[in-house]
Amino acid sequence: MTITLHQEHVASPIGTMLLVADDDGTLRALDFVEYESRMLRLLGRHYGTAYVLKPGRVPAAVTDALTAYFDGALTALDAVSVRTNGSAFQRRVWTALRDIPAGVTTSYGRLAATLGHASASRAVGLANGANPIGIVVPCHRVIGADGTLTGYGGGLDRKRWLLDHEARFQVAAIPSRASA
Repeated sequence: MTITLHQEHVASPIGTMLLVADDDGTLRALDFVEYESRMLRLLGRHYGTAYVLKPGRVPAAVTDALTAYFDGALTALDAVSVRTNGSAFQRRVWTALRDIPAGVTTSYGRLAATLGHASASRAVGLANGANPIGIVVPCHRVIGADGTLTGYGGGLDRKRWLLDHEARFQVAAIPSRASA
C-alpha cells in the first residue's frame, strides 16, 4: 500500500522548515530546507518505495502549534499527532523524547536507563539521530553526559537556539513569589 505524503515549506525563526504530513493530517517528518536530502533519505528508510511525496499543505493545527511554540507556548507541540515507521526500539526512544518537558535536558545514558536499557546509550543516540520529526519529537533536548551539546541534525546552532528558547520561556512561565 502506498501512502501519500504532503510537503509544505514553513518559515520559522531558525530557518525554513519542511513539514510532511499524511492524508490524515498526521506529521511524518520535520526538517530544514538545507537538510532536505537527509529528510528524503530518512523517509526512504522508513517507508521504502511505499510513499509518494507531493507539494501540499499540512493541517493548520500543525503549523499553528509550531507558531505557538516559537511564540513561547512551549506545550503547544504536545497535541501534534505524529507517526513514524522506525524500528520498535526507535519508536520507544522517540516516544520517550516527547516525555521530556520543554526546558529540560537529559543525556543519552539517562534516556537509555529510562527505557530500561542502561547500557544502550549508543543505540539511543543512533535512534535519536534517525528521528524524522525534529522539534516536535524533541531530540534537541538530549545532550552529552558532561552537559555539552552533541550532534543535532539541524545543526548545533539550532539546537542551542531551541534550548535557549525553551529555557527563556520556561522561566517566564514560572510565577514569581510576588505574584503568588
